[in-house]
Amino acid sequence: MMKVEPTPQEIKEQRIYAEWGLTDEEYRMISEDILGRLPNYTEAGLFSVMWSEHCSYKNSKPVLRKFPTEGPQVLQGPGEGAGIVDIGDGQAVVFKAESHNHPSAVEPYEGAATGVGGIIRDIFSMGARPIACLDSLRFGELDNARTKYLLEEVVAGISGYGNCIGIPTVGGEVAFDPCYEGNPLVNAMCVGLIDHKDIQKGQAKGVGNSIMYVGAKTGRDGIHGATFASEEFVEGEEQQRSAVQVGDPFMEKLLLEACLELIIEHADILVGIQDMGAAGLVSSSSEMASKAGSGLKLYLDDVPQRETNMTPYEMMLSESQERMLICVKQGHEAEVTELFKKYELDAVNIGEVTEDGMYRLYHHGEEVACLPVDALAEDAPVYQNEKKEPARIKEFAQMENFVPEIKDATTTFLELLQQPTIASKRSIYETYDSQVRTNTVVRPGSDAAVLRVRGTNKALAMTTDCNARYLYLNPEIGGQIAVAEAARNIVASGGQPLAITDCLNYGSPEKPEGFWELWTSADGISEACRQLNTPVISGNVSLYNETDGKAIYPTPMIGMVGLIEDLSHITTQEFKQPGDAIYVVGQTKADFNGSEIQKLQKGLIEGRLMDFDLSTEKANQAAMLQAIQAGVVASSHDCSEGGLAVAIAEAAFKNQLGVQVTLPISKEELFSETQSRFVVSVQKDKQADFERIMGSKAIQVGETTADGEIIIRAKDDTIQVATKTAGELWEEAIPCLMK
Repeated sequence: MMKVEPTPQEIKEQRIYAEWGLTDEEYRMISEDILGRLPNYTEAGLFSVMWSEHCSYKNSKPVLRKFPTEGPQVLQGPGEGAGIVDIGDGQAVVFKAESHNHPSAVEPYEGAATGVGGIIRDIFSMGARPIACLDSLRFGELDNARTKYLLEEVVAGISGYGNCIGIPTVGGEVAFDPCYEGNPLVNAMCVGLIDHKDIQKGQAKGVGNSIMYVGAKTGRDGIHGATFASEEFVEGEEQQRSAVQVGDPFMEKLLLEACLELIIEHADILVGIQDMGAAGLVSSSSEMASKAGSGLKLYLDDVPQRETNMTPYEMMLSESQERMLICVKQGHEAEVTELFKKYELDAVNIGEVTEDGMYRLYHHGEEVACLPVDALAEDAPVYQNEKKEPARIKEFAQMENFVPEIKDATTTFLELLQQPTIASKRSIYETYDSQVRTNTVVRPGSDAAVLRVRGTNKALAMTTDCNARYLYLNPEIGGQIAVAEAARNIVASGGQPLAITDCLNYGSPEKPEGFWELWTSADGISEACRQLNTPVISGNVSLYNETDGKAIYPTPMIGMVGLIEDLSHITTQEFKQPGDAIYVVGQTKADFNGSEIQKLQKGLIEGRLMDFDLSTEKANQAAMLQAIQAGVVASSHDCSEGGLAVAIAEAAFKNQLGVQVTLPISKEELFSETQSRFVVSVQKDKQADFERIMGSKAIQVGETTADGEIIIRAKDDTIQVATKTAGELWEEAIPCLMK
């Protein structure tokens, strides 16, 4: 039985459009300025998803315009499925990150799995073969059953999808803070490789060319997923489970291979290709036409459907997974159908390109929508939201700096190693297959993952990073640090940072304080990207991450890829052998606000964020990379959460080595989180060369030993513990909390 849809008049009178996230003024623009009539049910639905924040960026466009997006290495910046960066020899790396936060809060397994599936499609829709996935996760504290359930299911969803499709999950990060309790963050990144000649665009051009639908059939899952991602949670409300899609990695594997065969073997007939992601068929089709300045006719009776009596509204808004839209030259449809049939996939001609710039939908022989294509894809209003500095920023500025109280440095050190944000994530990443396809050189657990580029002597380093606590204290400097730390991870692994992708996870942009955080942190991110020559080539915005009016910390996850020019430059964080000299690169100051030790001792984050100097950061990274490329570095580790004592211990754990280290700092400063530092080990015969390159940037503080004892002396106390004991506490902290 077809359900009767409200009439255009009823939509207006009952304000049905408001339930879909359109404001009264937006509805007025659509009916008066664009259409000159009241939109019908289908048309109002199309506008509601295309004008959602998730699809139109109507609140964030002014912010995104700040980012540097160009550079000699950039082949494709923001605006397509993913960004592309040149790596020489006619090859390029393609990468992007996406958030799947709201779906993962409601249905964590499917939310995380379809997040991975969606980001993989963005990569192969560009013509690239996906080679690796990474993630960035945020949860509340592991002291309650709900958070443990979310962590377990999200990790299962990521590994379930990635392992089945055969793309290794090689890296990521997980952090825990109470602000993510009701609103976890699940950000997925995918990296692919492409030859310049195979680069694709999502466009539908050439009058009379066919629009073909390929992949899985359309169901009623994920309807209004884009709108759902553009509003905040309220406790107790029935969460929209129907807005969460269900994924099938085996079908996506077939779709990936079929699409790549189409792109590489049939380039002459393929005009454009785009993933059906957020807002499904409407976003992919209207964006492809709008980018090409064309119009479209779509015949919805021909759309492959897996449920009966689907309405035009349902078909257009469904976010069923594993689907792509392609534009092919007229007369070559059978060729495409044959190719996809080989992979047991539907490939159906559902429409054609027109020249009038109109978007027309037909169903059961009737025209059910007719509107300008640019109205959907380009003409959403852009808002200049009000900005207001949150009161806490002034309060923080006036506070005395936090200084930890340390009775016994060893006890404090062991407590810190067991903090979930610092503790080993092995129990999480060992569920991911990081070795499939056998290109992975550095697996999870070091600063960055490294994959070799087959057939060359090059490799790619990749990482995801963000310390949201720093941004909570100071969004601008915190934004700079997020980019700098990602670059530090790439450099520590032997790579030259190339570019970034981001997931901007924030609260509501309609609250002046929330928008101020977004606006200000974008200034910091932009400045760091300019200084470090890492333009922003892709990304996404995830706003409205709030529960009961309380927002998460501003969390702009930075995904970065770097080029390792020679496989011999690949460097990992662990100390390699006894008798190597240990150096610290960079200065250590009393920087405790926003640190792990502040959270451990006070249970909260407050105060003025540390000073941070991008020129020092840049100089330390450049010297470090020069030393690595000169072949004089045995191991290199970025110093981050928990400070020097933690970084030194992490470098000792893997090979169970001991250390004898004496630092010219106080016992408190062992746990300071000053930026721009590395912990490095160097073989004895290479020390002179290392010191010549590093100059005053590095000081020797001790050496690795064979006795399995960690001994770190400060001016007024000493950490002394067996490497094995400390390592076990660090390894077992999360599994113990999860029990």
